[in-house]
Amino acid sequence: MNEADQNESSVRRDVKRAGSNPARRMAAWTRYVVILPVLGLLVGAVTLFVMASVESVQVVLHVVGGEAGEKQAVLDFIELADVYLLATVLYIMSLGLFELFIDDSLPLPEWLEIHTLDDLKEKLIGVVIVVLAVTFLGQAVKGAEPLELAYMGGGTALVIAALSYFLKRGQGKH
Repeated sequence: MNEADQNESSVRRDVKRAGSNPARRMAAWTRYVVILPVLGLLVGAVTLFVMASVESVQVVLHVVGGEAGEKQAVLDFIELADVYLLATVLYIMSLGLFELFIDDSLPLPEWLEIHTLDDLKEKLIGVVIVVLAVTFLGQAVKGAEPLELAYMGGGTALVIAALSYFLKRGQGKH
C-alpha cells in the first residue's frame, strides 16, 4: 500500500470512528486545518534556508575577494548560523504539527520523530537554547559594550535555565 492509500485509509478510519454523528465527523475532519500552519512554517523555513545560503555564498566571495577580514567573516557566519537555526526551528515545527495532526508515519530519523506535544516542545526548546547561545556569541564577537554584554548574558542564562528546568520537569512526568 502506497503512502497516498495509507493516508486515505487513515482518513476513512477516522471518519468511521466518528460514526454517523455529523458533529463528530466534522470534528474528525477539523484536524486537517493544521495543514495551513504546516505549509506556512515550511515555506518560511525554505525561504530562510535559501536566503542564508545565498548570503553564505556572498560572504565567501567577499572573503575570497579580500573585501572582508577574518573577524567580519566570523561574525557573518555566526549570524548565518543563527538564521539557519531559526529555519530549522520552523522546519521542526512544520514537521511536528504534520506528524501530530495529519500523519504520524513519516519516514524520519528517530531523533526527529514527534508523537506527542511534549516531544515537539522538547525539540523546539533544544533548538531555541542553541539559538540563544549563538545570538549571545554573535554579540560577544561583535564586541558589544561589557555591561550590555553582561546584561544580555545574564538574561540569556536565565532563559536557558528556565527552559532547561521546564524540560527536566517534563521528562520526570514520563
